[in-house]
Amino acid sequence: MAKLRAAVIGAGHMGRYHAKKLAALAEVELVAVADVDAARAHALGAELGCAAHTDWQRALEGVAAAVIATPADGHYAVARECLARGVHVLVEKPIARSLDEADALIAAARAAGLVLQVGHVQRYDPAYRALTARMDRPLYVEAERLAVFQPRGTDVDVVLDLMIHDIDLALALAASPVAAVSAAGFRVLTQDTDIANARLEFASGCVASLSASRVSRAPVRKLRVFQPGLYVSADLQAGRLRYVREREGRLEESEETYPGADPLAAQAHAFVAAALGRAPVEVPGEAGREALALALAVGRAIAERLARVEGRR
Repeated sequence: MAKLRAAVIGAGHMGRYHAKKLAALAEVELVAVADVDAARAHALGAELGCAAHTDWQRALEGVAAAVIATPADGHYAVARECLARGVHVLVEKPIARSLDEADALIAAARAAGLVLQVGHVQRYDPAYRALTARMDRPLYVEAERLAVFQPRGTDVDVVLDLMIHDIDLALALAASPVAAVSAAGFRVLTQDTDIANARLEFASGCVASLSASRVSRAPVRKLRVFQPGLYVSADLQAGRLRYVREREGRLEESEETYPGADPLAAQAHAFVAAALGRAPVEVPGEAGREALALALAVGRAIAERLARVEGRR
């Protein structure tokens, strides 16, 4: 059977990982990588035995699928060109910088019958999947996502950089329209928001409290979900779940661990399966747009609060 010919656009931190995961799949032939940094592109190409380009359009020649891991402001232009050429797309989050751009990509993929998948990789974490399998009516979701400061991620604020992961998870868990958004955020080491907290209220009555920081001393990825009779605490960094249940007036506790999980590899496998027509797209462009819309709403709420605070001063 012919292999899926693929390219990776962007050979930075995430692009390297994406390229390695694709190259490891038996169904894939990694044809090319591209990056504006020639040394970086050629180093990755040499490592994986594929062509390397500084012109990303050359990397698309003769491929059927592409992963886009450029800075966020390049997502739309690259994804648009891929779809115009009949190339299936996995684009890193956020799907684009605006809802108009996201809508255009979704429409283009739908019209061409192509895969448009968004890289909300946490959906593929086995601990998260185990958690969602036990949840049928979440009432309260609490997420904490902290990261050590890295200059490479500062082309967007912490909401679009980190919090958008948990926005996507909260949307998937609540499975309900958003009714209200409030948020606070502050600049610390960059000219944009580096630390933020958001409160999301859903029409179902579910409430989510999300915290994100990119100025932490150590990485943290914690998710806690409450529903009648059950509380689940997930340490997604360590791959560990703790369940607390109420049964006949007593509390029961249990734990599960998921060592060695590789959500990025699982995401790559899902993308390839969708591109080959073997499975539906698990995180389609519409899900990426929904997460982007809510992330932008959080950003607006932060800006409005800061404006009020500055006005009082």
